[in-house]
Amino acid sequence: MAQTGNITEGCRLPVLRKNQENEDEWPLAEILSVKDIHGKKLYYVHYIDFNKRLDEWVTPDRLDIKKLQFPKKEAKTPMKDGLPGSRPSSPERDVVRESTLRPVTLDVETALPHFSGRDIQYVISSCFQICILFSLSLSNGTTSIQRHLIPPPPGRKRKSCGGTDEDSQDSSDGIPSAPRMTGSLVSDRSHDDIVTRMKNIDCIELGRHRLKPWYFSPYPQELTSLLILYLCEFCLKYLKSLKCLQRHLTKCNLRHPPGNEIYRKGTISFFEIDGRKNKAYSQNLCLLAKCFLDHKTLYYDTDPFLFYVMTEYDSKGFHIVGYFSKEKESTEDYNVACILTLPPYQRRGYGKLLIEFSYELSKVEGKTGTPEKPLSDLGLLSYRSYWSQTILEILMDLKSENGERPQITINEISEITSVKKEDVISTLQYLNLINYYKGQYILTLSEDIVEGHERAMQKRHLRIDPKCLHFTPKDWSKRGKW
Repeated sequence: MAQTGNITEGCRLPVLRKNQENEDEWPLAEILSVKDIHGKKLYYVHYIDFNKRLDEWVTPDRLDIKKLQFPKKEAKTPMKDGLPGSRPSSPERDVVRESTLRPVTLDVETALPHFSGRDIQYVISSCFQICILFSLSLSNGTTSIQRHLIPPPPGRKRKSCGGTDEDSQDSSDGIPSAPRMTGSLVSDRSHDDIVTRMKNIDCIELGRHRLKPWYFSPYPQELTSLLILYLCEFCLKYLKSLKCLQRHLTKCNLRHPPGNEIYRKGTISFFEIDGRKNKAYSQNLCLLAKCFLDHKTLYYDTDPFLFYVMTEYDSKGFHIVGYFSKEKESTEDYNVACILTLPPYQRRGYGKLLIEFSYELSKVEGKTGTPEKPLSDLGLLSYRSYWSQTILEILMDLKSENGERPQITINEISEITSVKKEDVISTLQYLNLINYYKGQYILTLSEDIVEGHERAMQKRHLRIDPKCLHFTPKDWSKRGKW
């Protein structure tokens, strides 16, 4: 019978999750690290098929030793043409595996040739539900939607500032899921190691909140052994003790994020921070954000980015709620690089408010925008919900003329909302609204869709008021090195 002494890094076995409702379910987990504290073993586990934010240290009594799986040894491959064969983990195999398993995306221009033109009218009918979900007559006579692999675009590599709040990215999104290698996204998992796969900070005290980090963040090594890491909630400087924090607060004059306040309504304010002018604050913000973002590598080159920090005001100052960053110059029309609502403020509508604000900036800039991919599971849910509500709001406000069905084009929806055309199409597909009927494309709104939208909008109390936005876009291409 297997003993706990046989358990090493890389082993897999069922583990009882903390606070799990059904105690009969022991999900399979991988042992990432083992440590000995006062003669007692602790095991850091990652639950297979679960988000990494659920990783934790467990005691031996939560391990099912009977079903222990040892790591498989790599088989040596025979010589071929006088050269040793590639091992399963060789870079050559990794390249093949990536290209084989990369999620496919819908090539809109090829699969939906009529969608990009303004001559086709998209008609809304609330009178009946069409049974045909999707049927397209393409030029080659087939009726199936063609899908294509889109390779990542070549480009310069640049250090990044963080990640998008935001692993569930599927082909039905209609958006490229292969990450680009420019701008703020460096998502190269081949450089992952055990250290960066493990949470290294136990607890963060930020103002009146104590936060439990979800992921690794590269704070200095000497701070990772602390029970609590203290942060100044205004400048985000990290300190090792409460006494150090109290001493810092007597010298810190900030009561709001540095930068320009470009929006205020009620107690909600947004501040625009230049990553070059306020480098220390931007770097501290990235370190904090990385505790709750997993999908992008964090570096310290914040110069190419702007940070938009949302705050709540009270008598003590402007308290950070969340933020998003964006590139000063984006060739791919990204209007968000990283986006995060801090855990104490989640599930209160602030995430959608951040997204709505990013699109309001795009409207002032006269551009359409899209978030940088890949989105996390939470980020994807937030964006799908925002896109759905925004598009449905427009469709339901359309008025019929001369007794005919109201008409609108995809391009017009994109221009009104500043949502990129590909995201509009993917959202309509996700909602199953597009149908092809008697020679024309029809958007069909069922009673369930309408009622669900009305219920959602009744709960959405926080909205951006464009009249309260004081923002003048800059032409960064004329500003040299930002």
